[in-house]
Amino acid sequence: MPLNPLTKKKLNRFRSIKRSYYSFVLLTTLVLLSCVAELLVNSRALVVSYQGELHFPTYSEVKTGEMFGLDYGYEVNYRQLKKSFAEEGQGNWVLMPVIPWNPYEQDFDGMHYPPNPPSLESQHYLGTDESGRDVLARLIYGFRIAIWFAILTLTLCYTIGVLIGSLMGYLGGKFDLVMQRVIEVWSMVPFLYVIMIMVSIIQPSFLLFVLINVMFGWISITWYMRTMTYKEKAREYVMAARAQGAGLWRVIVKHILPNTMVMVITLAPFGIVANITTLTALDYLGLGLMPPTPSWGDLLQQGKSNLDAYWIIGSVVMAIVSVLTMVTFIGEGVREAFDPKKYTRYI
Repeated sequence: MPLNPLTKKKLNRFRSIKRSYYSFVLLTTLVLLSCVAELLVNSRALVVSYQGELHFPTYSEVKTGEMFGLDYGYEVNYRQLKKSFAEEGQGNWVLMPVIPWNPYEQDFDGMHYPPNPPSLESQHYLGTDESGRDVLARLIYGFRIAIWFAILTLTLCYTIGVLIGSLMGYLGGKFDLVMQRVIEVWSMVPFLYVIMIMVSIIQPSFLLFVLINVMFGWISITWYMRTMTYKEKAREYVMAARAQGAGLWRVIVKHILPNTMVMVITLAPFGIVANITTLTALDYLGLGLMPPTPSWGDLLQQGKSNLDAYWIIGSVVMAIVSVLTMVTFIGEGVREAFDPKKYTRYI
């Protein structure tokens, strides 16, 4: 299906803003890679070749030591298996991920108490945290949790906010007045207190925090959509649609929303920044996901408590700043491309 010429022009304009376009490409690549993080960061082998037979432990059942000629019946340590195969020299081999540690695995060598600095020999490329877990592994899995939390929360918030805001602006009257009072009252409820109460009653989980953030996050976009819809419904194309017999939902979905989506699109990247920051702050305060779930907030807390372990605080701060900067650049580019100003220019 060919793109609308106006849409094609906007996309070309976005591509011309180099820092925004390359930030979008890089961030999209990171998000896609995070979906298959097990292939990059995992203590299980990707492929094991034993006596001419191939095994794929990452996405299959647990492989015990007995299956590879060892004398125990629990899951094999694939890093040790790789070394033993290399020493035996019988043609068996193990292919490990780039980072052969999972984010929950603790590494105690009996000689050094964690946190331990980065080491190529131990393959802890960004060192370990205070519990002996690989920092890079927890950064990557923490990114996956944070970015999908932000995307899911933003999608639900915008769906609810756009729907309610459009109805408020289009219907007006008593419905608009009642919803304004409801939103004003609800927006006065302290978000942090609700988090503290919910966490004390229900075990914290990913879906719980999505639900709580959606409960409060839909309000801001609702006001924007109410204002935009109220302005658009007075235009000639809406009156023409109504004169032709178009119903409420057809007018809103087919006519008003396409002409107000520019505002939604330009605000979306900044909503993602806010959601990532919210989850990181909650984890940092100890009100977020249950340990030992990998999270950036937990690494920040550990970095603050272990300032001599520079690799912890340095890596997580760099990761947060990099991701938020990329999302901000994308937001700037989208705003410039889809809602251009005559005297605005990004280089």
